[in-house]
Amino acid sequence: MGAVAFFAGLVLFVMGLGKWQETGSELWLFGSLGFLLVLVVVSLIPTSGKGGKAGKKG
Repeated sequence: MGAVAFFAGLVLFVMGLGKWQETGSELWLFGSLGFLLVLVVVSLIPTSGKGGKAGKKG
């Protein structure tokens, strides 16, 4: 996962928390925390190191 994708995920997490404060619904809170957990787990998965686009030669 790239840095841009990670920070975009953090923005979505913060937006979810804002929606939770706006509505008071626990669904938004648990959904946002679940999303943060998935985001952190996915960001810790090591990549193959090849990078770039699929099918790239050279």
